[in-house]
Amino acid sequence: MANSSCLGLYIEEHIIKYAKVSKDRDKIKVEAFGIKFYDKIGDAIEQVIQETYSQKTPISINLSEEMYNYFNMFALLTKSDLQKAIKTEFESFCADKGYNPNVFETRYAIVGNQEEKEKIRVIHVADNKIELNKQMQAIDGYKLSNISPISMSIPSLIGIDKNESAIVVNIEESTTITTILDAQIYSVDKMEEGSRDFLTRINLKENSYSKSYEICKNTTIYTSEGKELQAEQSAYLEDIMPTLYTIASKVREIVAQYGDKVKKVYLTGTAASINNIDLYFEEYLGNVDCEILKPYFIQETLGDISIKDYIEVNSAISLGMMGIGEGIGGMNFKAQSFADKIPDWLKIEVNPERTEKEKKNLGGMFTWDLGQPFDKTETGLLRIIIGLLLLVVIYGGLSALLANQMNKKEEEAKESISSTRSQIALANTDNEKINSKINEYANMIKNLEEANDRITDRNRTRNSIPNLLNQIMSVIPENVELTSIENTADRHIVINAKSNKYEQLGYFVAKLKTDVILTDVISTAGQKDNRVVSIKIEGDLP
Repeated sequence: MANSSCLGLYIEEHIIKYAKVSKDRDKIKVEAFGIKFYDKIGDAIEQVIQETYSQKTPISINLSEEMYNYFNMFALLTKSDLQKAIKTEFESFCADKGYNPNVFETRYAIVGNQEEKEKIRVIHVADNKIELNKQMQAIDGYKLSNISPISMSIPSLIGIDKNESAIVVNIEESTTITTILDAQIYSVDKMEEGSRDFLTRINLKENSYSKSYEICKNTTIYTSEGKELQAEQSAYLEDIMPTLYTIASKVREIVAQYGDKVKKVYLTGTAASINNIDLYFEEYLGNVDCEILKPYFIQETLGDISIKDYIEVNSAISLGMMGIGEGIGGMNFKAQSFADKIPDWLKIEVNPERTEKEKKNLGGMFTWDLGQPFDKTETGLLRIIIGLLLLVVIYGGLSALLANQMNKKEEEAKESISSTRSQIALANTDNEKINSKINEYANMIKNLEEANDRITDRNRTRNSIPNLLNQIMSVIPENVELTSIENTADRHIVINAKSNKYEQLGYFVAKLKTDVILTDVISTAGQKDNRVVSIKIEGDLP
């Protein structure tokens, strides 16, 4: 069961961002938040816990050195086969890189494959166990319940729509770029460049990390539409802009990779507090909306608290949300001990400083002096208690066994249903492909027949014209002169002829008809001009 309250701690070098997040039914609330600069991390964490009254509150922190890999698997694999396949893929990756796979703690998430619908995409996250233990040791003595990669927790602040695709750029000490396609985390790109770079450069000038952070917040980036800044306002841009340019270039590559699918980029992290950073990214990326990521459950009007104050600690808020069960599941790198699984209301707090009087009062009428032998009543009562305890243990064990068997059967049924649906989907896909091929072949046959008809007609016409000319030469009278012969359309012929003897023209027309040189022969009435008679003859090639 998810905790109703959790303290999110985003820890990086010199800075801790914290946010205490609680959940009441569907309402999420940030009870306390802030930023601590530190020299000794243990002292800073203790201060945060004291100030937020979180001595008994579960704590959620970030991974520090995680790496991401992606594997494509067939969707029809059973759960156990899928786990084996993922393990094999990671071991193969480690072999190629010369890594020992046993030094890594791993988790993975599964999403649909955008390119191959019959496969699934595995987002595999691995962290060095030594670095993981260092993170846990920093919280030693407190109730650490969750360790998650920040790239997988930060999208939970969006409240993204079902079919929305976006990119979340979290510019903290290093930068993570989380790509979300159709409301699912699809890939994570991690860059070493981040706020550490420009804060370190500013710190060399100011010799104060906290002052460097405030300078960063008060810096404004030039934009094409903005007014020119004063020299003191832009003094630190030369420390900041190279890092932002490198990050923006990487984001543009990722946006281009997914074409028009990604329409929005969210900016968060330490760099999000720089004025006009959203306008800078928007101008650089072109046709993509860029905005500062605001937690979806926090209202704009918050009295004396500015929304920018919340935005500063977005990373800590998202980690706190992971601790109360929000966001993507299966990414908790904190191994759950038996004590973690016991509900708080079942835990007994032992105080060794209780007085003897308090201990006696706790027993009431059943207080026993263990220094003396039991009497018959005490022995009988003890046997009854032991019998009841054994009965509860046996009943609990049988119930757990039965529940486990039922869960296994339910999982098998779900896998069988999923497999059947996948097979049906594949069959439907194959049927669509077959129908598509049938239509394609039918169109190809039709096109071939039409092309063959055109070739036949063209060949027939090509031979008909020379034949026509030869036949006309054999029947044309000496006194008849042809001024033009034109093939106006398909097999239609138009002849213009003239002669000084009208009867010779009539003879020529008659020969065209009787010798079937042309069919459907018609001629115009003769027009006489200076003793020369002209006529127009029309007909079709036989």
